Amino acid sequence: MNRNILRLALPNIITNITVPLLGIVDMAIVGHLSSTHIGAITIGTSIFNLIYWNFGFLRMGTSGFTAQAYGARNFAEAVRIFVRAFAIALLIALLLIVFQRPLGRFACWILNSSGDIMRLALIYFSVRIWAAPATLGLYVIKGWFIGMQNSKAPMWIAIFINVVNILCSLLFVLVFGWDIAGVALGTVIAQYSGLVLGFVICLKKYGPLFREHLDIRNSLKIRQMMGFFKVNGDIFLRTVCLCAVFTFITSASAKISDEILEIDALLLQFFTLFSYIMDGFAYAGEALVGRYIGERNKPLLQKSVRYLLLWGLGLTVLFTGLYAAFGDLFLRIFTSEAKLIAGVQDYLFWILLVPVCGFAAFLFDGIFVGATASRTMRNAMFVATLAFFGVYYGLPKVIYVAPDDIALRNNVLWVAFMVYLVLRGVLQGVFVRKAVYGKVSSESGGRSSELIEN
Repeated sequence: MNRNILRLALPNIITNITVPLLGIVDMAIVGHLSSTHIGAITIGTSIFNLIYWNFGFLRMGTSGFTAQAYGARNFAEAVRIFVRAFAIALLIALLLIVFQRPLGRFACWILNSSGDIMRLALIYFSVRIWAAPATLGLYVIKGWFIGMQNSKAPMWIAIFINVVNILCSLLFVLVFGWDIAGVALGTVIAQYSGLVLGFVICLKKYGPLFREHLDIRNSLKIRQMMGFFKVNGDIFLRTVCLCAVFTFITSASAKISDEILEIDALLLQFFTLFSYIMDGFAYAGEALVGRYIGERNKPLLQKSVRYLLLWGLGLTVLFTGLYAAFGDLFLRIFTSEAKLIAGVQDYLFWILLVPVCGFAAFLFDGIFVGATASRTMRNAMFVATLAFFGVYYGLPKVIYVAPDDIALRNNVLWVAFMVYLVLRGVLQGVFVRKAVYGKVSSESGGRSSELIEN
């Protein structure tokens, strides 16, 4: 089981780590143009993060359903899931392109951008939005590969996209002089190149399945589509809550002070690093849990959950130790400003609690996605989000926080965040027996399947 978990988790971790590379490369290129370009690329990237993050259900819903079909050896249904999800992705992408103008301006208004920065950000947006079909299509392909127990394909696709993006952006900006539009065009070409590679891998590895089972008409039947929408609707609402919490953290930090905004941005980098690692194991959970539910194999289902949590505990101990020993060194990777580093020291203890409070939330998300137990996952997120805002607004009234007590106000924000993380993990842990194990009857022994194909 450990070998299976690592075989699925490690390529996903590598994939996750490549994600910020796109933004880093774009920032490095425009950083040599002007500070206005840096602001514009930041706003433009934030717009797409805000948009695409909400459509993460295309990946999560696809992986859960596909993993269950794979476990049941119902490859006809696996192909139908691919067609179903891809059709939805294309429909959403078409709507984004049609409504791109009001969407771009609304996003810039939310992010409080104006003047030259807004003008450049809208140029970036107007070019990159044409990658929407490829970007959302890649969500589907990644989810489908994970469900098919293949985590290496998304890794190679992600690496390929990054290489194409770097080469195209350098060519378009430094050689052709196409400014910020060249950076956006490089991303568009990279996304479509990745989509083509995804289809090539699909046809090469799973061509016989598609040739035998591809049936677009039956794949898009209303009843099956409604079931797909139901699960994905729950995941969408969960993601909205997730976005609300993280957007609010940034907003609340900025309202406290500019210094706190900078400090919390650095602290969240520790959370981001831990999330990249834990998400890799969460993706492994999606694949394995969905597979064993499809196989009706309760012993291996329970074993996979148990081993995933043990890995989470081990990584929690490891990262807590690393953060305690090298937290200051890690900070210096992101900034050399002595005053800012000194300011972070007063809050550094919070990053020691991030792994402890957050590991279960990450892993149970993957476990519940694999079980397509979206309603329970959604409800846990609702409660955790309400608790977050309740603590943030309620705790100052209990202990009295003076408006000018910057340190205490920020600590209240982090208390609320820790409560939010803990509740997500605890609530899903309470319901795992019913929502996940309940998918398989206790009498079913399933087919033994310790060997997983690549």
